[in-house]
Amino acid sequence: MTDSPGWATPGSEPSDGDRSGAPADRPGPAAQPPAPPVQPAQPPAQPAAGPKWSAEQPPPGQWSSPAPGQQAPPQQPPQGAGWGADRPQPGGPYGGQYGPPQQGGPYGYPGGPGPWGKPPAAKPGVIPLRPLGLGEILDGAVATMRTHWRSVLPITLVVATVVQVISLFATKFMMDDLIITADADMTPADAINALGTTLSVTVVTQFLQYLGTIVVTAMLTMIFSRAILGQNSSISDAWRDSRAQLLRLIGLTALLGGGLIVLAIVLMLPAILSESIGLIFLGLLLWVVLAAWLGTLFSLASPALMLEKSGVFKAFSRSAKLVKGSWWRIFGITVLTAIMAAIISAIIYYPLSLIGLFGFGGGLDALQDGTATTAWGTLIFSAIGLIIAQTIVTPFQSGVTVLLYVDQRIRREALDLELARAAGVENYGTTGG
Repeated sequence: MTDSPGWATPGSEPSDGDRSGAPADRPGPAAQPPAPPVQPAQPPAQPAAGPKWSAEQPPPGQWSSPAPGQQAPPQQPPQGAGWGADRPQPGGPYGGQYGPPQQGGPYGYPGGPGPWGKPPAAKPGVIPLRPLGLGEILDGAVATMRTHWRSVLPITLVVATVVQVISLFATKFMMDDLIITADADMTPADAINALGTTLSVTVVTQFLQYLGTIVVTAMLTMIFSRAILGQNSSISDAWRDSRAQLLRLIGLTALLGGGLIVLAIVLMLPAILSESIGLIFLGLLLWVVLAAWLGTLFSLASPALMLEKSGVFKAFSRSAKLVKGSWWRIFGITVLTAIMAAIISAIIYYPLSLIGLFGFGGGLDALQDGTATTAWGTLIFSAIGLIIAQTIVTPFQSGVTVLLYVDQRIRREALDLELARAAGVENYGTTGG
């Protein structure tokens, strides 16, 4: 991996317990040499070649060797000791139950909880460089949106606005002559015409949404990758870093979506031909299960494609490799994120849609005569609601996906060492970190 956010293709995948890339000779607390024994009648021996001791040694009279010909003074307990006069008071040089370790001392880590504890993980950016919990993943996505909003929000706002404006005019002019009512006198030809027009509008709007989502996902992935390193990223930087992979990301998304459609056809076609309602529900249920499994298995393909600069099929393979053994965890976090995004979108979208319908779209009368779906007031306020919702929800979901990818690589491939090096964290991974 280089210092840029476009991470190189990793090597082999070790197990969670055997993290390749970590230094084999990383010293831990148990590897520190013991203090030299006190020799009362001899001058202190010269230290042998080995690890360098810190310059901040304990004050004289506690752990230093006596001068030649001088007996070692007896150790006196400090004043105010706990269990009586013979118990050392907390605050000794060894940390742990005797107080915090001395800064830079040989038996403790700077800022660590004690000599035998692990120091806090480095955090150059929005997440600590260690395996992440659910709260840290969600908080990292929100922190990136809050800290780097000058890059995140304009991207999603502009793309969402363009998509919704085009969708608004497409809906208005393609469905303007279509009257959808609950009239029982509607002929089969009218029903087929209404269904065809509705499907055409749906295809156009979903295609625009599909292209916009790909562009946003590609650029936001690069912004999140830099935010992990504590680096800022402008809109131009995000576009420059992501544009080379845009066509591949389009192909990856189309291949995944097309595969799910083909799977649905294969599962539902026999049931439709046999005209069996039971088989239709069984096929639908089986499709939902397989779609959830495949969607989770390949959920990390997009960040793998963008950050490793790989091909489409290599990205699918990398995602399956990273998800293996953690499917339920990634599935649960993805579902929770989708539920949160749906709630946020509903809170924003539906009030504005109701304002457009009852304030400017004709209200209940428009619903009855079928003109509500093409009224300017309804369309405009619905578009505004979607723009605001997508501006907030899209970067949140993209951020969770990127952080899940990073978390899995930290757990399996010791990516934290590479991230620390790229972020300029000195001595990370060589002092027990």
